[in-house]
Parts: sequence; structure tokens; C-alpha cells
Amino acid sequence: MLQTVKNFWNDRRRKQITDPRNIGLYIFTVILLAIAWSTVKTIQTNYQLQKKVAVLEEQNKVLKLENENAALKNKYFETDQYLELAAREFLGLAAPGEKVLLISKEVALKHVDPKLFEKAVSQTSPDNRSKVVKNLQEWRDFLLGRRLLQD
Repeated sequence: MLQTVKNFWNDRRRKQITDPRNIGLYIFTVILLAIAWSTVKTIQTNYQLQKKVAVLEEQNKVLKLENENAALKNKYFETDQYLELAAREFLGLAAPGEKVLLISKEVALKHVDPKLFEKAVSQTSPDNRSKVVKNLQEWRDFLLGRRLLQD
């Protein structure tokens, strides 16, 4: 055992590894690896921050468009045209010289196609079926081609 330790200390390869010039090279390599690692982490952080900035800029653009849309709506609500339409619709008022005719619901429905009325009523009626039953019936209609023929 003592002989192997002596052989190791006297070995040419060990002397090359522990040479001060090589040790400096090792330290330089470790420093380079640390700098490279730090650079990669910085690039990754910058990339993630750029993604966040892009998302926030898009949200900012959307909010600006919503604000512009709201401003346009406000301008429209201030116009005389809107005031006249609102007075007609909500208050039942008419312009000078016009006559307001009130038509009962029954008379108005006599001049409507019954098929359209039934379709509108069926679309607005609540569906009391369970989700599973609705899903199965929709799949059946889809697979049998009924959905394509109805629309």
C-alpha cells in the first residue's frame, strides 16, 4: 500500500495534473464556465421578461381600444339621433306631426309566419334535459346527419 502511494506521488501524470500552470488553467476554465452559466441565466431571464412585456403591451393595446370604443359610444349617446331613437323606443314618443299606432300582440302575430314564431319560441325555451342526455342526443343527431339537415 505504501508503495502505491509513493508511486502515485512520483507518477508523471500526477505531476502534470498538479503543475501550477495547469492549476491556473483549471481555475480559468471554472471562471469561464461560471461566466457562461451566468450569461445563459441572464439571457433566459431577459427572454422571460420580454415575453411578459409583450403580453402587457398587448393588454395595453386592448384596453386602449376598449377606451376608444367607450368614447365613441359616449359621443353617440350625446347625439340628437340617439336621443330621438331612445325617446321613441323607451318613452313611446313621436316626432311632431307623427301618429303613434298601438297594435295588440294578437294582431301583430297574425302577420308573422308561424314557423318562424315556433322556431324562435323553441330556441328561447329552457332545456330541462340533463347534460348527459343532451350530449348523447346531440351525438346521435350529429352521427345521423340530422344536425346538418336542420341548419
